[in-house]
Amino acid sequence: MSDEDTSKDAYFSRVGQLAEAMIAAHGKDFAMGTLVLAARFIAEGKPLIRTSEAKREP
Repeated sequence: MSDEDTSKDAYFSRVGQLAEAMIAAHGKDFAMGTLVLAARFIAEGKPLIRTSEAKREP
């Protein structure tokens, strides 16, 4: 497996873990809606996080 494939697998795993956490906390509808909305924002070139949140990231 290439470095790129390994990186993609790691991101997919992180998305899966996040989705499972959202389902556990708020249900499947919330998780699906959030992921669809994120995909829409990506397609439209909109930011996925607020500027104030981005500043808090390490």
